Amino acid sequence: MANDINIENKIVGNDSPCFIIAEAGSNHDGSYERALKLIDLAVEAGADAVKFQIFTAGKIAAKTNHQIAKLDSKYGGDLHELYRRLEMPRQWIPQLKQYCDEKGIIFLATPFDYEAVDILEEVNMAAYKIASFELVHLPLLRYIAKTGKPIIISTGMSYLTEIEDAIKAIREAGDSEIIILHCGISYPAPFDEVNIKAMETIKNAFNVNVGYSDHTAGIVVPIVAVSRGAKVIEKHYTIDKTLPGPDHEFALGPKELKEMVGAIRTVEQAMGDGIKKPTKSELLHRERGRRSLFINKEAEAGYRLKPEDLEILRPGVGIEPKYLDTIVGRELKSPLNKYDPITWDKV
Repeated sequence: MANDINIENKIVGNDSPCFIIAEAGSNHDGSYERALKLIDLAVEAGADAVKFQIFTAGKIAAKTNHQIAKLDSKYGGDLHELYRRLEMPRQWIPQLKQYCDEKGIIFLATPFDYEAVDILEEVNMAAYKIASFELVHLPLLRYIAKTGKPIIISTGMSYLTEIEDAIKAIREAGDSEIIILHCGISYPAPFDEVNIKAMETIKNAFNVNVGYSDHTAGIVVPIVAVSRGAKVIEKHYTIDKTLPGPDHEFALGPKELKEMVGAIRTVEQAMGDGIKKPTKSELLHRERGRRSLFINKEAEAGYRLKPEDLEILRPGVGIEPKYLDTIVGRELKSPLNKYDPITWDKV
């Protein structure tokens, strides 16, 4: 069983509520006021954490004419231009962290370079989130691991061996607080490619806490993931799906985010402890609706019961039907009226 992991004032582990990350990503669109509004929406929805992405175009993508870097997109003709448009000013970080602290929500970010890690350390961020694309950036993972903070890693488009390499690199750097998120990278991800069962494969393979970073449409898949053991859920959201920018259209709106959080908490309540027994609210129905043995005639004390004297009827206030053969032939200790229940003190 994987060990519990503390992230600020929350515990991620076997018996703890799912840790829900509202992924703001780059949906601030360069507006500081919009970034604050995204934090407010995450708080209103009941998320545990809000997360941004910290990258600089020149440190995440090369200025190259290689065909694979070309994009047929209104947001940028190539990868470098796309990321340049989506950059978040790093001077926001201390202010956003302080605002999250004031609002009672955990501030998280995904760093894409060493300088971003250093800045996030200056504000004492509680845990690090690694994007799927950075899973194989082992030098960056080792650098982050040296902070000793919990590391949450998305694993979209990866093989199990690549996840193994990442975990090994982090552990060798001295950090054992690792959470692995199953993930699909398409935006939105097709439902027939979700493969929630892979989350369980990861858990069994590496004995770590697992979760799911979701890019499907709607809120169904995250809820299913929680029912299958996800201890962390990450989901993109936005102020308005119609805003310009590549991540708005597939993200959840404010109402949907709140519905997802509420549904996850409902699922957690419904999961229970696994012990099969009558619940408190069932006890009345158990007695009222279950059948038991009744006598269908008046009989005096000393009367020996015959099969035709007994009926199996509701409510279940008498001897259980499974004892029918045991009761036949027994003598009554006291007189009974028609349709009195047969109880053990009467025979």
